[in-house]
Order: sequence, then structure tokens, then C-alpha cells
Amino acid sequence: MALDISANPIGQPVDRIDGRLKVTGGAPYAYEHRLERAPAYGVIVPATIAKGRVRAIDAAGAEAAPGVLLVMTHRNAPKQPAFGPPRASARFARARPYLGDDRVRHWGEPVAFVVAETFEAARAAAALVTVEYEAETPALGLERHLKAAYAPETINVGMKTDTSEGDFEAAFAAGPVTVDATYHVAQQHHMALEPHAAIASWDGDEVTVRTSAQNVANTRKALAATLEIPLEKVRIMSPYVGGGFGGKLGMRAEVVLAAFGARALKRPVKVAQTRQQVFSNVGHRPEAIQKVRLSATRDGRLTGVSHEVWMQSSPIEEFAEQTASSTRALYGAPSILTRHRLVNLDMQGGEPVRAPGEAPGLLALESAVDELAHKLGLDPVEMRILNDTQIDPEKKVPFSSRKLVECLREGAARFGWSDRPKAPRERRDGPTLIGYGVAAAIRPNYLGPCAATVRVAEDRTVRVRTDMTDIGTGTYTILAQVAAEELGVPLKAVTVELGDSRFPVSPGSGGSWGAASSASAVLDAARKVKAEMARTDEARVFEATGSVKGMRETQSYKDFSQYCFGAHFAEVAVDEDTGEIRLRRMLGAFAAGRILNAKTARSQMIGGMIWGVSSALFEEAVVDPRFGHVVNGDLGEYHVAAHADVPNVDAFFVDEHDDKANPLGAKGVGELGICGAGAAVANAVFNATGVRVREFPITLDKVLIG
Repeated sequence: MALDISANPIGQPVDRIDGRLKVTGGAPYAYEHRLERAPAYGVIVPATIAKGRVRAIDAAGAEAAPGVLLVMTHRNAPKQPAFGPPRASARFARARPYLGDDRVRHWGEPVAFVVAETFEAARAAAALVTVEYEAETPALGLERHLKAAYAPETINVGMKTDTSEGDFEAAFAAGPVTVDATYHVAQQHHMALEPHAAIASWDGDEVTVRTSAQNVANTRKALAATLEIPLEKVRIMSPYVGGGFGGKLGMRAEVVLAAFGARALKRPVKVAQTRQQVFSNVGHRPEAIQKVRLSATRDGRLTGVSHEVWMQSSPIEEFAEQTASSTRALYGAPSILTRHRLVNLDMQGGEPVRAPGEAPGLLALESAVDELAHKLGLDPVEMRILNDTQIDPEKKVPFSSRKLVECLREGAARFGWSDRPKAPRERRDGPTLIGYGVAAAIRPNYLGPCAATVRVAEDRTVRVRTDMTDIGTGTYTILAQVAAEELGVPLKAVTVELGDSRFPVSPGSGGSWGAASSASAVLDAARKVKAEMARTDEARVFEATGSVKGMRETQSYKDFSQYCFGAHFAEVAVDEDTGEIRLRRMLGAFAAGRILNAKTARSQMIGGMIWGVSSALFEEAVVDPRFGHVVNGDLGEYHVAAHADVPNVDAFFVDEHDDKANPLGAKGVGELGICGAGAAVANAVFNATGVRVREFPITLDKVLIG
């Protein structure tokens, strides 16, 4: 059957096909699903110590409160498997017991769970649960415990813990110009707009959980393992996710406790963590201390680069952010040394936060590169270009594509970099000092194993199904674009269904691999359907399942080093009297392969850049050194960049098609925007004031004291 292939929607700035549903309230998020039977409401009671055990717990008052249906503690919680060793190969698919014993491992860990007819009744009753603790002295404070640092077996995504190319120490000792600087990056949190929530319901021995999950398959596996029931007895539904940023890659307490409560009461139970509970019961970007040393010739060529990191982890669950990994591939120095060390503290463990490793690592590295350029009296853009390389210094293979120089040059031209203040404190606007800053961006390009089905009905409408999720990034839209173009049908003829564990398995949303992986699987399925349709004129339903292999099974990922690149340019104004910093404008230039949707991709880049500004200037979780809780653990005190903080942020893409990345030639864009963004702002602050702040965020007191 002949197809009309005149439509070419891939790459076009198509509006989100789910946009109207979202702005009109028609897209149900986890807590908003309506069930045939009214649910009961669960509220978590958190621990108020950082380490120890529950000596006694009195739930009588709560149990007697109006409307209360269930109070669950470690004394009556279902039997669950042990959590297991701190290190696990399948981190997000492992069993996660809650209320399994009387131990308290971190502040905020659930010690009781109250279910009532209404949320208000459950919340009131939860306040009546009294707990006595046998507290132990917790290990808190990264700098206090650096002597206990150890080298993990590997860092995140299986990367090497340490690497060494050439003889860095000799290069540094002989370097005519050097930088030796230590940077401190505060603990940061995901801050997704939608808190973690779940609604669980049972049908016999089968449970369905509607939740907010970035990875449906892993959540399903984790819940099945925790409940100790067969995988096929668990269904996870997550059609819309109100932001994740890594915080919803794994299953959380609300999913398990909702399932427990629903099974015990034989009715649906819904649970949402409060914003304060999210700060305690969801991981975070770990606090880190980074030491960067650089050596260079007087003309600006790097001879040695060293990046060493000490970061917070947990004795319960190990997480080693790959903070120094970008340093291994960004510049072509002959000697490069990287090291990662962990310090176990009695807190909720760290976990991936948007651009894990690359974001905080580049905040330090690109600040140090700016310091070196200033010492040498060189244009920071030209120094970066001088040290570009087309061969990965660590892997010794060529890059599949690398347009860092193009990003730097075109970004500089569009930004007006040539008009920059050449020296600190050189330019003013009344009482404010004006500064320009630049930083490079790099992030690995990943591909995950993925499957999807495409079904063409007799009326030539198309249905796409995969358990891939849309966390606000536009997955519904780009998958519709790919199917529509390959099958030659209008975009409106395509319906995309996501986030259901009954659909083919995807790698989910995380690591910036979701779009390329799921779109490649849809492309494969559509091609199979089209080939079958071409063999017959019969009017019937056609359906096929497509797939794409993961990067570890793909030869091009062995033959080539796969990264995305970019460059950030920032202009800031700093009040000379108060130290107040204002971002005036910011521009990002990015090379990320073929762009699947120009509008949603640009939106993601701008969002990432804003996150970078927020990391550099605002975000800091302040942990009480006595009790281990986040003192500013709410949206009122933990400030993230607001509209007034980012008045003029723009981004564009350098044309690129990487045929070695995947069948579409696309690369991940979601996290690239944050990589290096904070450093561009920090470098602009230095250019404005002459004050080099190495402790992030850069608050006004640090500028004034400096």
C-alpha cells in the first residue's frame, strides 16, 4: 500500500501534543488519578534523629482518632527482604524495605504510617504518634570526616574511579604557569514541581500503582522484590510526571507504603510526600570538595590537568557521582589525572541529579580554566579552542562528532564576546560592575535498550506504545513526529501512549538517553510496519514491535567516543556596595546531533542553563550538623532561580547529524544545558569584581568579603 511521505515533521518546532491537556488539567499526575472506589489517605511519620533506633512507639492516640483506618509501624508492617549491601548492580530495581525494623538510618526515615478516610484526618492522627528514640552519635559534616574517605570500586554508570594519563605530577612541577584551587559545591536537591506520590489498589493478588516514576520498569521490579510477589502481579502506571531530574528514577517510600496500606485495607490508598519529606526521603546531589590543578605553557597550551573529588555518601547505600569524569575528555592535555573519594555520613544517600557529575564537576573545572586564562592574559575562548582535541585523551579513539570549537566561535560572535571587559572591574553601569564569562559544556551521549510498538489501524490512524515516560520534556510529541514522518501520515493521526508497565520496556527518562532511545525504537517499529504495508493492498491492521540496542551492545560506542558539546556566555551586574549579583543575559550554543523538535529541545537547553545559574548563585541545602536534617528544606527557604533571576536566557544549536550515535543521528539534550552554565556565571562575577569565589553558591557576602 502506497504511503504519502510528503510530511517531514522531525526537527520542526512542533507544539507539545499533550500541552492542552496539561494546561487544562486533563493530564492526571500521580495524586490526581480518579478510581471507581474512593481512596483512603496515607501520611508518613518521619524520624527526628539521624541515627539510632526506635525504643518505643505509642500509636494509641492516633489509632483512636476520628477516621483513622490503620497505623503501621515496624511492629506490624509486612515482612520484607533485607535491603542488602550498600552497593548493588541494579540500584533502582532492588528491594527497598520500609518500616522493616526499629533502626533509624537518617533524619526523616519513615517510622510510622497513618491511613485515614481523609487527608486531614490522617495528617492530624500522624501528629499524635509519639516515638522514643535511643539516639546514637551520627557522622555529619563532610570536612569533619575527610580522613575516613575511601575509593569506591567504580563511580556512577560503571566509570573508572581513578584515571591517569601521562605523568601529571611531573608536568605540574615543571609547568611555567599553574593553578591550584579547591572548590566547594553545596548539597543540592531535585526540586521537581510534583512531589513524590502514589495511589495503590489491589485486585486479588495483583497490585496496580499509579505513581510519578521516571523509569517504569525499574519501579515495577523494585516493588515486586519488596512485596516478594511475581513481577507479572505488579502494574505501574505513570503517564505524566511533573518533573523528575533523577529524583524519580527509583522507587520511594510512598509507593511501598501505599501498597501495604491498600492490601491491608482492601481499598485504594493514596500517599504524597510533603515537600519537607522529599528533602529527607529522596536523594540529592552530594556535597563535594574538588581540587583542580592545571599547568600550561605561557602560550596557553595545557600540559597537565588534575581533578580530585571528595563527596558525601551513605553507609547504607553507596553513590559516587562521576564528578571528575568530564575532565577526562574535554581538553587535549598530555597528562590528565582524576580521582574520586567517598565519605560516608549518616544522611540519606546521594543520587543522580540532573547532569550528575558533569554539572558540579564543570563548575569547578571551568572556573579553574578561567583562572588560568586570566593568569596568562589570554582570551578564555581562544584558550579553550587552543586545547581542543579530536581524539579522546582517555579512550584513545576519535569522537563520533565534536563541534566544541564551532559552539565557542559562533556563540562568541552572537553574544558579542569581542566587546567584553578585558580586565576585572573594567566596566560599570552606575553603581554596578559589569562582567562577562564563558565556559565549555560537555556531556556523554548515551543509548539505552528500548522497545516500542507501532499499530496502524484500517483508517490509517497510528498508535505508538512504550513504557517510556514524559517528565515534561516532550516525549509524547517527538515520538509522534517520528512515527508520522516515517509512515507519511499527519501528526494528528498519531496517538502516543506512555508510562504503563504493560507496554514494551524502555530505559525511561534519565541520563538524557530517553528521546534518542525511544525514538529509535519507534523508528524501527514504523519501518517494519511500512515494509509490511508495502507488500499488500489489503485494508487491515498492521502492527510491529521495534527495538534499539543499548550502547554497551553497539559497536559504534566502542569505536568512537560519544559526547555532546556546547558553550555558555553570561553577562552579570554586581552591585559594588551590596554585593548583589544579577544575571543580565546568557547565551548557550550547543551541538547535540540531529534535533528532533526545535522548540522542545531549545526549551530544555534554556531550562538547563537556568538550573546552572541557580546552582552557581542560589542553591544550597543547609544540613544541621547536630541532627542531620535540612534546615531550609522547603520551597520558601531553598531558593531556586525564579523568573526575575533569569530575564534574558537564550540558546541555539549548531547544525549536526551524528550517524554513529543511533539510527536518527540524534543525541541527548536534556542535561547538556546545565553543564558548564554555572561556571560561565561564576567567571562573569570574577570579571565584574576581581573576586574569585570558589565556594558555591556565590552569595553576596562572599563577594564582599573577597
